[in-house]
Amino acid sequence: QKEDIEVTLLPAGHCPGSVMFLFEGENGTVLYTGDFRLAKGEAARMELLHSGPRVKDIQSVYLDTTFCDPKFYHIPSREECLNGILELVRSWTSLTRYHVVWLNCKAAYGYEYLFINLSEELGIKVHINKLDMFRNMPEILYHVTTDRHTQIHACRHPRDDDCFRGNRLPCGITCQNGTPLHIISIKPSTMWFGERIK
Repeated sequence: QKEDIEVTLLPAGHCPGSVMFLFEGENGTVLYTGDFRLAKGEAARMELLHSGPRVKDIQSVYLDTTFCDPKFYHIPSREECLNGILELVRSWTSLTRYHVVWLNCKAAYGYEYLFINLSEELGIKVHINKLDMFRNMPEILYHVTTDRHTQIHACRHPRDDDCFRGNRLPCGITCQNGTPLHIISIKPSTMWFGERIK
């Protein structure tokens, strides 16, 4: 038996290109997600989830997400996380130009919001290994740099934790103008947060 199904891709807000699938057919409507990160009220503004002024009647929602687990009962909002990180980075980097921050980012994508906001608020570009991964996201290129002489780093190395223990950033830099760097590490990770809920 054949049936026409309309499939709509909706932004998931997780990382660039991430989507949720809305399936609509004669037998009903289904929303299927992978990991997603939507601010409160954001889904209400998605026109494709609405039919005129009403929300579409969705019979089933499939949440295929890492964080559908009781230990992730409360995940702080993106704004709360940004404000906490911003406060810490601002207080540390304002001590001296030799006080630097390493953002220990395990994935390649998904941190663009953090990089852009830190750069805008503090006027400090974020050091990354290569710019080519962001070539199709021109809005972030002004906020990142391959110049290692900045106070915020998100550079990566296969053994990042080993580098940090030796007071060395993953890019290999340990000092500037002969002055040793004072490095703190911030691990922006929902997984890490959930594992340390106590």
